[in-house]
Order: sequence, then C-alpha cells, then structure tokens
Amino acid sequence: MTPGIGLVPSELSTNTAIAICAIAFVSGTARGFSGFGSALIFMPLASSLAPPTMIAALLLVIDFVAAAPMLPNAWKHADRKATAVMVGGALIGVPLGTYFLSRLDPVTTRWIISGFVFSLLLLLLSGWRYRGKGDHALSVAIGGLSGFCSGLAQTGGPPIVGYWLGRPIASVVARANILLFFGASDFFSAVSYALAGLITADAIRFSFLVGPVYGIGVWFGASLFGRASEKLFRSICYALIAVAVIIGLPALDSALR
Repeated sequence: MTPGIGLVPSELSTNTAIAICAIAFVSGTARGFSGFGSALIFMPLASSLAPPTMIAALLLVIDFVAAAPMLPNAWKHADRKATAVMVGGALIGVPLGTYFLSRLDPVTTRWIISGFVFSLLLLLLSGWRYRGKGDHALSVAIGGLSGFCSGLAQTGGPPIVGYWLGRPIASVVARANILLFFGASDFFSAVSYALAGLITADAIRFSFLVGPVYGIGVWFGASLFGRASEKLFRSICYALIAVAVIIGLPALDSALR
C-alpha cells in the first residue's frame, strides 16, 4: 500500500491528494515567512480540487492544532478585555459563515471564496491600518466580518490584522490579541462545523497527511526569514494569492482540465 493512501478521502485521487499537499506546503511557507497568506492561497486552489466544505474543515483542523501551543503566551500578553469585545462579533459571524458554507452548492461557494480572497488581497495591498480611536461597535463589526470570513472559508485574517496593527499599542500586545482572537474564532468554527456535520472522519484523517506537509512549509518559510528581503517575499505572496484566485475561479475549470 502506498504510504498515506489510507488517509486520503475515497472521493479524491492520489494525484489530487498530492496536489493538495503541494498547495499546503506553499501556503505554509508563505505563513512561516510573512505571517499571513496561508488561507488566501490554500482555499481558492484546494477548493478547486475538492469540495470547499472538506477543504475548509481540513484547514481549520490544521490551523487549530498549529496555533494551540501559542495561546498560553498570547493569553499573558493580550489586552483580553479589548479582544473579548471583538470575539463577541465572531460569535455571531462564524455561525453565519458556516451556515452559508454548509447550504450553498460548491460552485457558488467557490465563487464567493474567490471574491472574498480577491477583496482581502486588495485590503492587504492597500496597506490599510485602522488609525482611529478604539470603538466597541467597530470592534464588534470587524470581529463579525472576520468571523464570517472564517466560518465560510477560514480567511478571516486581513480585517483583524489590519485593525490591531494600526492601533497605538505595543507590537507584542497586538500580536497576542490577534493570536487570542483566532484561538477563540477557531474554537467557534470547530463547534459550528461539528454541529453542521462538516468536520468529518475523512477531513480529520486527511489532516494527518496534509498537516505535517503544511508544518514543514511553515518551518521552511520561517527559516527563510532574515535571508531574503521581506518586501520581496511579501510581493511574491501577493502574487501567489492573485494566481490562486485566478486558478480557483470555477469559470476556468474546463480550461484547466
């Protein structure tokens, strides 16, 4: 038996599984070096090869496991009160995004994912940072938007990162707030996905194959940090996200076969 073959869902071919692992490696490399971009690359490409529901659940499991060890330190340094306000928005947004993920047909979901990722790419390219005063209503709204993006496609990073990195707070606190928020958001997603029947045995088994490859990518990306221009690498990440959006468009399925 080919190593790992028992971990591949029955509806996927071995070649498809290998392709998803390759996408996971590239996505992990982007995250390891620049700290962002993994979901924005992974979701459009991988969901063109497998059902978006499976891919979203797979990414959730992988990220949940990868982020868990960082949460205790984040808890110590985060502004827990401010983060809790934003988490309140995610508590509404995540189930709503999960509802649409579970109800929409795969092609429609892929169009929405591509649209979301393209919009978030524009947000990243704009260099947007929120410079205004902290406001509870705005925090809840941003948390809700991020939660909706996470529930639908695990792509909730840019709104949160853009908000916290623009606040007049220490970088260690901003990073801790981001990590703590996504720890809570991932938990909400796990509960929502489980209740919607999206976290299947196939997705969990597949994560044992894809997860280590993703982890190697994160390690490889982190090892490149300091050896290459961060500006250049971020530009490469942006280009990869744009390519992922284009290749992931359902309209190109026939052309790519």
